[in-house]
Amino acid sequence: MNQPLAAAVTAVEPAFRDIVRLEGVHKYFGAVHALNNINLAIGRNEIVGLIGDNGAGKSTLIKVMTGVTAPSAGRIFVRDKEVNLSDYSVRRAHSLSIETVYQDKSLAEKQPLWRNFFVGRQITNRFGFIDFKREKEIANQILIDVIGFRGVGITVDSTIGNLSGGERQGIAIGRAMHFNADLIILDEPTAALGVAEVRKVIDFVGRIKTSGRACIYIEHNLAHVHEVADRLIVLDRGAIVAEILPKDMSVMELTEYLIHLQRKT
Repeated sequence: MNQPLAAAVTAVEPAFRDIVRLEGVHKYFGAVHALNNINLAIGRNEIVGLIGDNGAGKSTLIKVMTGVTAPSAGRIFVRDKEVNLSDYSVRRAHSLSIETVYQDKSLAEKQPLWRNFFVGRQITNRFGFIDFKREKEIANQILIDVIGFRGVGITVDSTIGNLSGGERQGIAIGRAMHFNADLIILDEPTAALGVAEVRKVIDFVGRIKTSGRACIYIEHNLAHVHEVADRLIVLDRGAIVAEILPKDMSVMELTEYLIHLQRKT
Protein backbone atom coordinates (compact mmCIF):
# COMPACT_ATOMS: atom_id res chain seq x y z
CA MET A 1 0.00 0.00 0.00
CA ASN A 2 1.47 3.39 -0.95
CA GLN A 3 1.86 6.05 1.75
CA PRO A 4 -0.93 8.45 0.63
CA LEU A 5 -3.42 5.57 0.47
CA ALA A 6 -2.25 4.22 3.83
CA ALA A 7 -2.70 7.67 5.36
CA ALA A 8 -6.20 7.93 3.91
CA VAL A 9 -7.18 4.56 5.36
CA THR A 10 -5.80 5.54 8.75
CA ALA A 11 -7.64 8.85 8.65
CA VAL A 12 -11.07 7.25 8.34
CA GLU A 13 -10.61 4.78 11.21
CA PRO A 14 -13.36 5.48 13.78
CA ALA A 15 -12.01 7.07 16.96
CA PHE A 16 -13.94 4.82 19.32
CA ARG A 17 -13.62 1.34 20.77
CA ASP A 18 -17.23 0.22 21.25
CA ILE A 19 -20.28 1.11 19.23
CA VAL A 20 -22.53 0.46 22.23
CA ARG A 21 -21.60 -0.37 25.81
CA LEU A 22 -23.90 -1.10 28.76
CA GLU A 23 -22.53 -0.87 32.28
CA GLY A 24 -24.38 -2.15 35.34
CA VAL A 25 -27.78 -2.00 33.64
CA HIS A 26 -30.83 -3.14 35.59
CA LYS A 27 -34.47 -3.11 34.57
CA TYR A 28 -37.42 -3.68 36.86
CA PHE A 29 -41.06 -4.08 35.89
CA GLY A 30 -42.67 -3.80 39.28
CA ALA A 31 -41.25 -6.67 41.34
CA VAL A 32 -39.87 -8.43 38.25
CA HIS A 33 -36.11 -8.02 37.82
CA ALA A 34 -36.03 -8.25 34.01
CA LEU A 35 -32.37 -7.26 33.57
CA ASN A 36 -29.79 -7.91 36.27
CA ASN A 37 -26.46 -6.05 36.19
CA ILE A 38 -25.89 -6.21 32.43
CA ASN A 39 -22.35 -5.40 31.32
CA LEU A 40 -22.02 -5.74 27.56
CA ALA A 41 -19.92 -4.08 24.86
CA ILE A 42 -20.46 -4.36 21.11
CA GLY A 43 -17.33 -3.55 19.15
CA ARG A 44 -16.77 -2.59 15.55
CA ASN A 45 -17.05 -5.10 12.75
CA GLU A 46 -18.38 -8.04 14.76
CA ILE A 47 -21.50 -10.17 14.84
CA VAL A 48 -22.74 -10.93 18.34
CA GLY A 49 -25.31 -13.67 18.79
CA LEU A 50 -27.79 -13.07 21.62
CA ILE A 51 -29.35 -16.33 22.76
CA GLY A 52 -31.44 -17.66 25.62
CA ASP A 53 -34.80 -19.20 26.40
CA ASN A 54 -38.10 -17.30 26.13
CA GLY A 55 -38.25 -14.82 28.99
CA ALA A 56 -34.48 -14.72 29.38
CA GLY A 57 -34.45 -10.95 28.81
CA LYS A 58 -33.32 -10.67 25.19
CA SER A 59 -36.14 -8.39 24.08
CA THR A 60 -35.86 -6.19 27.16
CA LEU A 61 -32.12 -5.83 26.66
CA ILE A 62 -32.61 -4.73 23.06
CA LYS A 63 -35.37 -2.29 24.03
CA VAL A 64 -33.10 -0.68 26.59
CA MET A 65 -30.18 -0.56 24.15
CA THR A 66 -32.28 1.06 21.40
CA GLY A 67 -34.16 3.61 23.53
CA VAL A 68 -37.56 1.91 23.54
CA THR A 69 -37.55 1.72 27.33
CA ALA A 70 -35.29 3.30 29.92
CA PRO A 71 -33.18 1.22 32.31
CA SER A 72 -33.99 1.36 36.02
CA ALA A 73 -30.27 1.77 36.75
CA GLY A 74 -26.97 1.72 34.90
CA ARG A 75 -25.19 3.57 32.13
CA ILE A 76 -25.26 3.40 28.32
CA PHE A 77 -22.41 4.54 26.09
CA VAL A 78 -22.53 5.02 22.32
CA ARG A 79 -19.14 5.27 20.63
CA ASP A 80 -17.59 5.53 24.09
CA LYS A 81 -19.65 8.61 25.04
CA GLU A 82 -22.27 8.30 27.77
CA VAL A 83 -25.82 9.07 26.68
CA ASN A 84 -28.31 11.05 28.72
CA LEU A 85 -30.87 8.39 29.64
CA SER A 86 -33.62 10.97 30.13
CA ASP A 87 -33.16 11.99 26.50
CA TYR A 88 -32.50 8.54 25.02
CA SER A 89 -35.23 7.36 22.64
CA VAL A 90 -35.69 5.33 19.47
CA ARG A 91 -35.30 8.53 17.45
CA ARG A 92 -32.11 9.35 19.33
CA ALA A 93 -30.78 5.83 18.75
CA HIS A 94 -31.45 6.21 15.02
CA SER A 95 -29.57 9.51 15.00
CA LEU A 96 -26.67 7.64 16.62
CA SER A 97 -26.72 5.07 13.78
CA ILE A 98 -28.40 2.19 15.65
CA GLU A 99 -31.06 0.37 13.64
CA THR A 100 -33.31 -2.61 14.46
CA VAL A 101 -34.73 -4.93 11.82
CA TYR A 102 -37.79 -6.84 12.97
CA GLN A 103 -39.15 -9.95 11.29
CA ASP A 104 -41.75 -8.81 8.73
CA LYS A 105 -42.69 -5.71 10.72
CA SER A 106 -40.56 -2.97 9.25
CA LEU A 107 -41.82 -2.83 5.65
CA ALA A 108 -45.04 -1.61 4.04
CA GLU A 109 -46.32 -4.56 2.01
CA LYS A 110 -48.43 -2.58 -0.46
CA GLN A 111 -45.69 -0.09 -1.30
CA PRO A 112 -42.92 -0.55 -3.90
CA LEU A 113 -39.43 -1.34 -2.78
CA TRP A 114 -38.02 2.13 -3.45
CA ARG A 115 -40.66 3.84 -1.27
CA ASN A 116 -39.83 1.51 1.61
CA PHE A 117 -36.21 2.58 1.51
CA PHE A 118 -37.07 6.20 2.23
CA VAL A 119 -40.02 6.03 4.64
CA GLY A 120 -39.55 8.95 7.01
CA ARG A 121 -36.32 9.94 5.25
CA GLN A 122 -37.52 11.24 1.91
CA ILE A 123 -35.15 13.00 -0.45
CA THR A 124 -36.51 16.41 -1.41
CA ASN A 125 -35.54 18.92 -4.08
CA ARG A 126 -34.89 22.61 -3.50
CA PHE A 127 -38.64 23.31 -3.66
CA GLY A 128 -39.38 20.85 -0.88
CA PHE A 129 -40.99 18.20 -3.10
CA ILE A 130 -40.00 14.54 -2.91
CA ASP A 131 -37.40 13.72 -5.56
CA PHE A 132 -38.87 10.43 -6.79
CA LYS A 133 -36.32 10.02 -9.58
CA ARG A 134 -33.38 10.36 -7.19
CA GLU A 135 -34.96 8.00 -4.67
CA LYS A 136 -35.40 5.34 -7.36
CA GLU A 137 -31.81 5.77 -8.53
CA ILE A 138 -30.44 5.32 -5.01
CA ALA A 139 -32.80 2.41 -4.31
CA ASN A 140 -31.54 0.66 -7.44
CA GLN A 141 -27.95 1.21 -6.33
CA ILE A 142 -28.74 -0.28 -2.90
CA LEU A 143 -30.51 -3.19 -4.55
CA ILE A 144 -27.49 -4.10 -6.65
CA ASP A 145 -24.42 -2.97 -4.71
CA VAL A 146 -25.49 -3.30 -1.07
CA ILE A 147 -27.97 -6.18 -1.09
CA GLY A 148 -26.69 -7.97 -4.17
CA PHE A 149 -30.01 -8.46 -6.01
CA ARG A 150 -28.89 -8.70 -9.63
CA GLY A 151 -31.61 -10.89 -11.11
CA VAL A 152 -34.40 -9.73 -13.39
CA GLY A 153 -37.15 -10.77 -10.97
CA ILE A 154 -36.79 -7.87 -8.49
CA THR A 155 -36.70 -4.17 -9.35
CA VAL A 156 -37.15 -0.99 -7.36
CA ASP A 157 -40.80 -1.01 -8.45
CA SER A 158 -41.46 -4.50 -7.06
CA THR A 159 -44.15 -4.50 -4.39
CA ILE A 160 -42.91 -5.68 -1.00
CA GLY A 161 -45.90 -7.99 -0.65
CA ASN A 162 -44.68 -9.97 -3.66
CA LEU A 163 -41.23 -10.63 -2.20
CA SER A 164 -40.25 -13.72 -0.27
CA GLY A 165 -39.47 -13.56 3.44
CA GLY A 166 -35.74 -13.73 2.85
CA GLU A 167 -35.89 -11.01 0.22
CA ARG A 168 -37.84 -8.75 2.58
CA GLN A 169 -35.21 -9.21 5.24
CA GLY A 170 -32.57 -8.32 2.66
CA ILE A 171 -34.41 -5.11 1.83
CA ALA A 172 -34.70 -4.13 5.50
CA ILE A 173 -31.03 -4.91 6.16
CA GLY A 174 -29.96 -3.03 3.03
CA ARG A 175 -31.95 0.01 4.11
CA ALA A 176 -30.24 0.02 7.50
CA MET A 177 -26.83 -0.30 5.84
CA HIS A 178 -27.56 2.53 3.42
CA PHE A 179 -28.42 4.88 6.25
CA ASN A 180 -24.99 4.21 7.73
CA ALA A 181 -26.07 2.22 10.78
CA ASP A 182 -22.97 1.31 12.78
CA LEU A 183 -24.99 -1.31 14.65
CA ILE A 184 -27.79 -3.34 13.08
CA ILE A 185 -29.93 -5.43 15.42
CA LEU A 186 -31.68 -8.40 13.83
CA ASP A 187 -34.61 -9.77 15.81
CA GLU A 188 -35.33 -13.37 14.76
CA PRO A 189 -34.58 -12.68 11.06
CA THR A 190 -35.05 -16.31 9.94
CA ALA A 191 -38.30 -17.04 11.77
CA ALA A 192 -40.80 -18.95 9.61
CA LEU A 193 -38.45 -19.03 6.59
CA GLY A 194 -37.67 -22.02 4.39
CA VAL A 195 -34.17 -23.42 3.96
CA ALA A 196 -33.37 -21.43 0.81
CA GLU A 197 -34.68 -18.21 2.36
CA VAL A 198 -32.65 -18.76 5.52
CA ARG A 199 -29.51 -19.01 3.38
CA LYS A 200 -30.31 -15.63 1.80
CA VAL A 201 -30.62 -14.00 5.22
CA ILE A 202 -27.40 -15.60 6.45
CA ASP A 203 -25.65 -14.16 3.40
CA PHE A 204 -27.11 -10.71 4.15
CA VAL A 205 -25.80 -10.94 7.72
CA GLY A 206 -22.35 -11.66 6.29
CA ARG A 207 -22.61 -8.51 4.21
CA ILE A 208 -23.14 -6.47 7.37
CA LYS A 209 -19.77 -7.52 8.73
CA THR A 210 -17.88 -7.18 5.45
CA SER A 211 -19.21 -3.63 5.20
CA GLY A 212 -17.46 -2.81 8.48
CA ARG A 213 -20.58 -2.66 10.63
CA ALA A 214 -21.57 -4.56 13.75
CA CYS A 215 -24.62 -6.75 14.27
CA ILE A 216 -26.54 -8.18 17.21
CA TYR A 217 -28.26 -11.31 15.99
CA ILE A 218 -31.15 -12.57 18.16
CA GLU A 219 -32.02 -16.10 17.17
CA HIS A 220 -33.69 -19.23 18.56
CA ASN A 221 -32.20 -21.46 15.87
CA LEU A 222 -28.78 -22.14 17.32
CA ALA A 223 -27.34 -23.53 14.10
CA HIS A 224 -28.05 -20.28 12.27
CA VAL A 225 -26.52 -17.97 14.86
CA HIS A 226 -23.62 -20.35 15.51
CA GLU A 227 -22.68 -20.16 11.83
CA VAL A 228 -22.39 -16.37 11.58
CA ALA A 229 -21.59 -15.07 15.08
CA ASP A 230 -18.11 -14.08 16.23
CA ARG A 231 -19.22 -14.60 19.81
CA LEU A 232 -22.37 -15.72 21.61
CA ILE A 233 -23.90 -13.98 24.63
CA VAL A 234 -26.16 -16.21 26.72
CA LEU A 235 -28.92 -14.62 28.78
CA ASP A 236 -30.75 -16.45 31.55
CA ARG A 237 -33.30 -14.91 33.91
CA GLY A 238 -32.22 -11.41 32.94
CA ALA A 239 -28.50 -11.92 33.49
CA ILE A 240 -25.57 -12.64 31.19
CA VAL A 241 -24.40 -16.08 32.26
CA ALA A 242 -21.88 -16.89 29.54
CA GLU A 243 -19.90 -15.53 26.61
CA ILE A 244 -18.97 -18.29 24.18
CA LEU A 245 -16.86 -18.41 21.04
CA PRO A 246 -18.51 -20.67 18.44
CA LYS A 247 -15.19 -22.42 17.82
CA ASP A 248 -15.14 -23.49 21.46
CA MET A 249 -18.59 -25.10 21.55
CA SER A 250 -20.46 -27.06 18.91
CA VAL A 251 -24.16 -26.55 18.19
CA MET A 252 -24.91 -29.81 20.00
CA GLU A 253 -22.91 -28.77 23.05
CA LEU A 254 -24.54 -25.34 23.01
CA THR A 255 -27.97 -26.93 22.89
CA GLU A 256 -27.16 -29.15 25.86
CA TYR A 257 -25.84 -26.14 27.77
CA LEU A 258 -29.08 -24.19 27.24
CA ILE A 259 -31.19 -27.19 28.20
CA HIS A 260 -29.17 -27.43 31.42
CA LEU A 261 -29.88 -23.76 32.15
CA GLN A 262 -33.61 -24.29 31.66
CA ARG A 263 -33.60 -27.19 34.11
CA LYS A 264 -31.99 -25.16 36.88
CA THR A 265 -34.35 -24.06 39.59
